[in-house]
Amino acid sequence: MPTMKPSLTATFNANLTKVKPTNILVFDREVSAVPGIVKLTVGEPDFPVPAVAKQAAIQAIEADDSHYAPGTGSTTLRQAISHFLADRYDLHYQAANEIAVTIGATEAIYASLFALINPGDEVLIPTPTFPLYATMVEMLEGQAVTVPTAAPDFVLTPAQLKATLKAHPKLKAIVLNYPANPTGVTYSAAQLKALATILAETNLIVISDEIYSELLYTGHHVSIAQFLPGQTLILNGASKAGAMTGYRIGFIAGPAELMQKVNMVHSIMITAPSDPAMAAAVPIFGSEAGQQATLEMKAAYQARRDFLTGALTKLGFEVATPNGAFYLFAKLPAAAGSDDVAFATRLAKEGRVATIPGSYFGAGGEGYLRLSYATSMANLELAVTRLTQFLAKED
Repeated sequence: MPTMKPSLTATFNANLTKVKPTNILVFDREVSAVPGIVKLTVGEPDFPVPAVAKQAAIQAIEADDSHYAPGTGSTTLRQAISHFLADRYDLHYQAANEIAVTIGATEAIYASLFALINPGDEVLIPTPTFPLYATMVEMLEGQAVTVPTAAPDFVLTPAQLKATLKAHPKLKAIVLNYPANPTGVTYSAAQLKALATILAETNLIVISDEIYSELLYTGHHVSIAQFLPGQTLILNGASKAGAMTGYRIGFIAGPAELMQKVNMVHSIMITAPSDPAMAAAVPIFGSEAGQQATLEMKAAYQARRDFLTGALTKLGFEVATPNGAFYLFAKLPAAAGSDDVAFATRLAKEGRVATIPGSYFGAGGEGYLRLSYATSMANLELAVTRLTQFLAKED
């Protein structure tokens, strides 16, 4: 086994010291060791990839579609994405120079931030939210400016935005994620329009992570790009709506001038996305069969959401209004205290139900649990039974 000289550690990129193991993954790994545990931790669809997508991938392989695609993704997929954005959200982007296919939404986030952030720049990130955004900002020697949004409804308000803009003149960008991980909360058209009106008076770029846009249960998803197209980068992909997390297909859409800079980063990071994976994503974005598959999965998620929301409410949890994604963000009952990490640890080890402590998602998440219902109804029913028994013992 090779052994590295201790002195070589001095050659590492110093920014790597800012990267800590994600509490979410560490906690999930620890509780996974509990025998027979029911896991409501992972934000990954439990459905198989739709047949129409699998067949498209098979056909691409059999047709020897195995050569370098354009760096921004195949023309066919970018055209499908352009159609998807126009058809579903009334957003109009040219496939040729305003859309890029990325290796999942994760690469889309990094390429977008890399294209914008200089050392010392600040990025506004409403919390609680997925911690990856802040980690990437810090890796780029920027500063994450977090704004807790638990009061009143887990959305950034115009008043909060104005106050933060005044207090932080170095702000370069704002990251919005809706429907949101971990809360399942989304923004209405009126709320987005109010934020866009303020942002239009600034030079901030909005990085709008809308990966859960197709999993909205009531109403219709609205993108802030409708109100602020010249300052917005839209991030989305096939992972959640198409249950295709392992295929790693995401995308960025934005104005051509901005996308030119993003694509400079994107082209350095990857040569091109995978041909069969892109072929599989085409029907997810560009066919009725793909859309129908998403609708069927969404109907199942909604039934799970309704069951779990009702059960948790009866047990004394206060649940944030979850209108999208596949998460519930539940405030601990008063009798359980406010230490979400301690409670989640006991629940996992003694109650054999795994959740994620809300504080792992940043300020405003303390005293909450995130529960993923991207699992079977049978698992959810078992989890509720065990949670009921656990709370009874806690009293």
